[in-house]
Amino acid sequence: MVMVSSTQSQNKPLLTCSKCEYFTGIPVIDLACPDDAKNLIVKACQEYGFFKVINHGVPLWLVSGLEDETMGFFNMSQSEKRKYSPPNPSGYGSKTIGPNGDVGWIEYLLFASNDFSTNSKTFSLLAKKYVEAVRKLGCEILELVAEGLKIQPKSVLSRMLRDEKADTVFRLNHYPPCPDPPNPNPDNRVGFGEHTDPHLISIARSNTTPGLQICLPNGTWASVPPDHTSFFINVDDLLQVMTNGRFKSVKHRVVTNKMKSRVSMIYFGGPPLTEKISPLGSLMEPGEESLYHEFTWFEYKSCTYKTRLGDDRLSFFHKGSHHPLV
Repeated sequence: MVMVSSTQSQNKPLLTCSKCEYFTGIPVIDLACPDDAKNLIVKACQEYGFFKVINHGVPLWLVSGLEDETMGFFNMSQSEKRKYSPPNPSGYGSKTIGPNGDVGWIEYLLFASNDFSTNSKTFSLLAKKYVEAVRKLGCEILELVAEGLKIQPKSVLSRMLRDEKADTVFRLNHYPPCPDPPNPNPDNRVGFGEHTDPHLISIARSNTTPGLQICLPNGTWASVPPDHTSFFINVDDLLQVMTNGRFKSVKHRVVTNKMKSRVSMIYFGGPPLTEKISPLGSLMEPGEESLYHEFTWFEYKSCTYKTRLGDDRLSFFHKGSHHPLV
């Protein structure tokens, strides 16, 4: 969902944000203990919309191998990388985030299908295996969510990721070292602005360079300590709707580092484009009303192209809204 950059947008100044402390209260879920995990995941989704998983079953050789291949691509010359642009729907992009003027200190590879073609056959093979592994992880997490919420069948959410028409995205982000601004500024420069993810669930892994920040329930921002051996899970917009607001889609952003580059690999799990999205009937209490109009994933995805990165897209589908963007 990111378009190739334009000269005009590349010349826009980067946003800044205040420095914030590491947050040590991020929920850590051990997937080796599923009976405990299902309840802890639900609690984390309700409180933060964000958690970390360990003992996830994704081989570390696969993770590190793909990271090495990814850096091999980003270390190529700009002219070589541009051979894979624009990202429509897959390919290379730089600086511009979306079609409506948002910019960041970032370059990226975006894959909106199972075609992971680059100049490296090794990369393509590793990317395919990686996406298969994290999709399986996503299904496991969504089934634990269903068990924790005591809704049946437990595949009510995971089936959407397993569908052969599932509309998922795989994104590889590279944040190069960012020099200090010309004038002294105590604030951080923003590499990727604050936003929520539109899908069902996002599964992110990064190298050892910090940068990810999340918005806590009280509205303050906190830095996420990096952990290259674990995965960080975001509740996305669709999951907030399907739980009728019980889960919160987490707002997050990435700040730059002036000394080290940061690499992140994110799997965005989405349903088929025709999937109708509304609160799960099996979850609703007697007399409870839906907070949202029913919509398809195609309608919501289209909305993301018409809005800015930090816009509250769900507000357009909230009861009382007249769907001005659909």
